[in-house]
Amino acid sequence: MAQMASLSLSISTVPGRARRAVYYEVHRRRRMAVVRAKVREIFMPALSSTMTEGRIVSWTTAEGDRVSKGDPVVVVESDKADMDVETFHDGIIAAVLVPAGGTAPVGAPIALLAESEEDVVLAQARAQALSNAQGEERPPPQAAAVAPPAVSPAPAPVSAPTRGIATPHAKKLAKQHRVDISKVVGTGLNGRITAADVEAAAGIQLKAVPSAPPAAHAAPPAGRPAAAVRQPAVLPPVPGATVVPFTSMQSAVSRNMMESLTVPTFRVGYAIKTDKLDALYEKVRLKGVTKTLLLAKAVAMALAQHPVVNASCRDGKSFSYNSSINIAVAVAIEGGLLTPVLEDVDKLDIYLLAQKWRALLKKTRLKQLQPNEYNSGTFSLSNLGMFGVDRFDAILPPGQGAIMAVGASRPTVIADKDGFFSIKNEMLVNVTADHRIIYGSDLAAFLQTFAKIVEDPESLTL
Repeated sequence: MAQMASLSLSISTVPGRARRAVYYEVHRRRRMAVVRAKVREIFMPALSSTMTEGRIVSWTTAEGDRVSKGDPVVVVESDKADMDVETFHDGIIAAVLVPAGGTAPVGAPIALLAESEEDVVLAQARAQALSNAQGEERPPPQAAAVAPPAVSPAPAPVSAPTRGIATPHAKKLAKQHRVDISKVVGTGLNGRITAADVEAAAGIQLKAVPSAPPAAHAAPPAGRPAAAVRQPAVLPPVPGATVVPFTSMQSAVSRNMMESLTVPTFRVGYAIKTDKLDALYEKVRLKGVTKTLLLAKAVAMALAQHPVVNASCRDGKSFSYNSSINIAVAVAIEGGLLTPVLEDVDKLDIYLLAQKWRALLKKTRLKQLQPNEYNSGTFSLSNLGMFGVDRFDAILPPGQGAIMAVGASRPTVIADKDGFFSIKNEMLVNVTADHRIIYGSDLAAFLQTFAKIVEDPESLTL
């Protein structure tokens, strides 16, 4: 636009034939800009903060269909949910670049939208060009992965740099390994900078050696423990085994669990008598209140008295006291695990919580949770008591300070302070916490408060 402006300004100063040439050049460039605007790309959206790529579940429109702004055109599976993706413009679906079942990184074009029927041919030609470019750009990283790790300098190969857009994961790696991402040559689609490009620039070599070297040779350098976690050795499959690739959800769970390994955690267990809680549950269960909801309410009331257990550390340098108490509850679904979030649990009564939980659970089963419904948790709760599990440890989710693992309530012989024995229902809970912000005394005090609320649960109904 700056060039067109400069040409426009020069028209008045150039006489005769040269002036007409400048006039035609200005209008030629304007026509080119209009033509480009008539074909728009539909991009793979970022449906969550952890999403790096998405899978096309289905196209709700077909090539040739006319759509209006705001119409859903495709269903995308992110790492947490299946969501409808809308178009931001009116037009015609001219070309589908990623078919149903295919995957694409966040920000990559997945379809082309033509403004009118006359522009469909232009869009299809552009789709063919993108397809050809993709076929030409993919061989380099594949060849680099197959080639043996010859003795060569660690930095990425320096060729004519392609100033591509970096994926969010690549940006995160670049920051972690102090790589100037502007100097990294992208090998992905349309010059996109991938995580592999950043790792190559940082000198991190993929472990592609099939032989079995001594364990001492495979040990990572002392200064790079994180790289060793990120790049585990790939073991060959067991003969006769069927290899099944991760789904988007399983990939997200894998990434989160690996990230959790970088957080120093500790665990504290506590035994709680549940006779009165069990009696309360029998009174309210017909109104849709589950025992997990009663425990979530008790957790929220205890967190209100111990805000440090509701805090979170995200950068390793500081921590945040969260103003809301949002309980993420682990729910097993086919093919994975989701954690729908009950927000402001300390402020809502158990019956309203039950109403909200039913709606959340329905959306969870259908994989239709919105990002704020699964990524806003400040404390997590995982209950395996209904399966008869008496105790287990839970892995701390990234970005949270603590998670509680709840076992089954069982009849237990208990001695009181006077030495008399009785049989009481007892439940074991284990809390995993981030030791950077929560200390043993903090967690012990929180569990004492939680136990008092559960053992005398009348306050849960107020």
